[in-house]
Amino acid sequence: MAEMDSAEAVQSKISTTDRIEVLKQKHASLETALEDENNRPMPDSSVVVNLKREKLAIKDELQRLDTA
Repeated sequence: MAEMDSAEAVQSKISTTDRIEVLKQKHASLETALEDENNRPMPDSSVVVNLKREKLAIKDELQRLDTA
């Protein structure tokens, strides 16, 4: 039973690590999209707000996962 618990812990750690990497990639992608939008002649403020909101949600989740 103890082996199963440690195996589950390892799997959970791998899953968390993978999740963190995916979130970091998504955060970088949103940063690029935000820069692109802001570099347009007339940036759409609603798009900018939504991109910033998504980035913040990802940042919050990354911090939560990092402290877990």
